[in-house]
Amino acid sequence: MADKRIYLSSPTMHGEEQQFIKEAFDTNWVAPLGPNVNAFEQEMADYAGIAHASALSAGTAAIHLALKTLGIGEGDVVLVSSLTFSATCNPIVYEKATPVFIDSERDTWNMDPAALERAFEKYPDAKAVIVVHLYGTPAKLDEIMEICNRHQVPLIEDAAESLSSTYKGKHTGTFGRVGIYSFNGNKIITTSGGGMLVSEDEEITKKATFLATQARDPARHYQHSHIGYNYRMSNITAGIGRGQLLHLEEHKALKKAIYSQYKKAFVDILEITLNPMNPDGDANCWLSCMTIAKGCSVTPDMIMDALEKENIESRPIWKPMHLQPVFEGYDFITATGSKLDGQDGESVSQDIFGRGLCLPSDIKNTPEDMEQIIRIVRKCFGR
Repeated sequence: MADKRIYLSSPTMHGEEQQFIKEAFDTNWVAPLGPNVNAFEQEMADYAGIAHASALSAGTAAIHLALKTLGIGEGDVVLVSSLTFSATCNPIVYEKATPVFIDSERDTWNMDPAALERAFEKYPDAKAVIVVHLYGTPAKLDEIMEICNRHQVPLIEDAAESLSSTYKGKHTGTFGRVGIYSFNGNKIITTSGGGMLVSEDEEITKKATFLATQARDPARHYQHSHIGYNYRMSNITAGIGRGQLLHLEEHKALKKAIYSQYKKAFVDILEITLNPMNPDGDANCWLSCMTIAKGCSVTPDMIMDALEKENIESRPIWKPMHLQPVFEGYDFITATGSKLDGQDGESVSQDIFGRGLCLPSDIKNTPEDMEQIIRIVRKCFGR
C-alpha cells in the first residue's frame, strides 16, 4: 500500500480563510454570530443571485428549517428524491411528516418528473417536494417546477452537492421556494461544517434565522413563544466560508477538469459510463462517478478494493433511501408504479446504486495521482 493517501474529496484551504479568522480573533468575535456571518450571508446571496440567506450550522439544519418555515408538520406527505444521502430525508421525520420517495431518471440520475407526476396522482394532498441535484448535476427543473406549480406545492432544492452549478444560466438552489447549500468538509467549498438557507422570500429567511437562534422573542428578558434550535453558524466558521467563497469558481473548474480527464481516459472501455450531465445545465462535477455495464464481470467492489490497496479512497453511489432499513415502511414511486401497490422489479435508482461508484475527485490530485487512479481502474478491465 502506498504511503500517500489519495482522498475522494477533501478540503482545500487557501490563505484568505486565516485572514478572516484572525480578524474574528483580533476583535474577540469568537462567539456565535458576528460580522463574518452577516458578510458571508450577503456574499453567498450575491453569488447565487438570490435576495436572502441565513447561515446555519449544517445543510441538514437548513432542510429542517425549510420544512418548518413552510409549515410542514405531523402527517404531511413530502415527496423527496430517493437517490440521495439520508440528511435530505431525516428532517422530514424530525417533523413527524411522511416521506414518499421518488425514483430517478437516467438522463441526470435525479428525480424523475414522470415518477413525481405519478406520486401526485396517489398523494394529491402532498405538502412539499424536495429535489436533490445529485453529485452536482442539475435536475430537470423546468419539468419539476411545472408539476409543483400546477399542484400548488412548494419546491425545496437540496443543492448541498451543487453549489456553483447552474440550470439555463441560473444557480441551483434559487429555483424553488427555498434552497439549501452545504459546506461540509467534502463539499466544493467548506466551512468545516455548516450550511445556508436561501430564498427570495424575506419572511422565510427571517423565520429560519429566528428559529435557528433558539426562537428568542424580541424582549429584554429571555422569552420564548416557539420551540427553537441552536442552528446558527459561528463567526469563526463563517470566516472560513468567506475565504473559501473567493475560490469557488476555481474549485469548480478543477472539478470539471477531473471529470473530463476520466471521460477521456475511459472512452475506449465500453463497459464504463460516467455520471450523466444535464445538457441544459452546467454542473460543478463535485464527484465524478461511473457505472459498469450490466453483465460485466467487473464489479464496483472490485474497483474500490483495487484502489484501496493503493491507499486511494473511493465510495459507493448513495444507497437509495427506499432501500434503507430506517425508511422501510415508506412508499416509493417510480414512473410505472408504487411500492405500496405491489410494484415489482428493479428501479432506476437501485440499478445506479448496484452498478456505480464515486471516483476520487479531490482537486489537489496531482497529474501523477490521476494517472495512478486511471491505471488501476483500467487494469480492472484488462486494459
